[in-house]
Amino acid sequence: MRETVFRNARVLDVARGAYDDGQSVVVRDGVIVAVATDAHRLAGADAREIDVAGRVLMPGLCDAHVHVTAFTPDFALLGRTAPSYVTVQAQDILQGMIGRGFTTVRDAGGADWGLAKALAEGAIVGPRLLYCGHALSQTGGHADMRGPGQHNLDQCLCCAGLGQVCDGVPEMRRACREEIRKGATHLKLMVSGGVASPTDRIDSTQFALDELRAACEEAEAANIPVMAHAYTGRAAVRALEAGVSSIEHGNLIDQAAIDTLLRLDRWLVPTLATYHALAAEGVEAGMPAELNKKVYTVLEAGTEALRMAAKAGVKLVYGSDLLGTMQRHQLTEFAIRAVVQDPIDILRAATTQAAALFRMEDRIGAVRAGYLADLLIVDGDVLHSVAPWSVPEETIKMVMKDGEVLVSR
Repeated sequence: MRETVFRNARVLDVARGAYDDGQSVVVRDGVIVAVATDAHRLAGADAREIDVAGRVLMPGLCDAHVHVTAFTPDFALLGRTAPSYVTVQAQDILQGMIGRGFTTVRDAGGADWGLAKALAEGAIVGPRLLYCGHALSQTGGHADMRGPGQHNLDQCLCCAGLGQVCDGVPEMRRACREEIRKGATHLKLMVSGGVASPTDRIDSTQFALDELRAACEEAEAANIPVMAHAYTGRAAVRALEAGVSSIEHGNLIDQAAIDTLLRLDRWLVPTLATYHALAAEGVEAGMPAELNKKVYTVLEAGTEALRMAAKAGVKLVYGSDLLGTMQRHQLTEFAIRAVVQDPIDILRAATTQAAALFRMEDRIGAVRAGYLADLLIVDGDVLHSVAPWSVPEETIKMVMKDGEVLVSR
C-alpha cells in the first residue's frame, strides 16, 4: 500500500470557486481517500508526509486539444518521419506538459495506444493520454497534406501523421471502427478548412452530412465522444446537428453556432494560444510560410468568439493545440483568456468542464475522496489571478499523477 498525506494545505474547490484552508489530504494507492482538517489521522505510520505550508493544493490541469507527436508544425514532414523518431520527440513533449501541471491531455490527432500504454505503465513520464489515433478527413480536407501538384495518397496508418483520408459513408465507418479497434477514447473529424493544410480554405465545410452522421453513430455505438475541428458557424452547426460532442477552435463561429451549442448542451474548446504562437514564431518553428499566412484569418476573431460564447454561457474547455517548439507556450492560454474570463472560469475549463467532456467527471478535476490523486501544489493565488501560470517553473512546486510525484521543485 502506497500512502501519502498532505498537511497544512489550502485546498482549491474549483466547483465552488473557494479555498478551504488548513486541510489534510490522504492519498492511498493512487486515489484520494480523505479531505478534512483532521484527515491526516487516517494515514498509516509509514505514510509519506508532505507539508504544503499553506500553499494551494488543487486538481491537476487538463488540456483538451494537444498534439503530443507534433514535434514540428509541418504536418507533411511529420508524416514522412520514422515512428521511432517521433516517439523519442514525443517523450520530451509529454515531459514538458507534466512539468506545466497537466495531468490529463486529449490528443487531437497523431498519438496512439502505444504512447498511452507507455505513459500508463510509467515507461514515459507525462500526463494521462486520451487519444483518437488518426483524425479523419475528406480528400482535400484538413488532414490531407498533399500539395496541389501531388496525386499519390500514401497512407501507411502504422506511421506518424495527423490523420487519414476517407470518402463516403463506407470508408468513414471503416476508418472509425479501425480507430475504435485500436482503443481510441474519442474520434476526431475535420469538418472545416484549417491553417496547417495546403489545399483547403478556412471557410470551407468538409464531409457530407451522411458521412458526419455515420461517424457519430459509430462513436455512439462505442460510447465515446467526437471532437470536430471547425472554424465557421456554418461548419460548427452542421457537425453539432450530426452529433459531435465538442467544437474545436471555433474562431469564426456566429450566433447560430452559439445557439446550437446551448440547445444541444455541447462544448466549445477554443485554442487561442496556438494562433498567438504561430503569428509570433510559426515560420521560425518550421511551418511553411504560405500556410502560416492563414493564421491571420482567425487570430483576432478567436478572442471575440470566446467573448460571445462566455457571455452566452456556453460550456468552455481548455485547449492549446500548440505544435513543435511552440508547445512551451501551453499555459499562455490562461493569460489570453483572462482578457475575457475570470481566473476561476479558466480553471474550471481546465478541470471540471474538461473532466465532463472526457466523461471522467467522477474521477478527475477535483480534490475529493474517491477521485484519482492528480494533484498540484502551487505557490500563488490561482483563484483570483492567472499570474502564477506565467512562471510554472517557479510556482508549480509539485505535480502528482495517480498518486506518484512526477515533478518536485
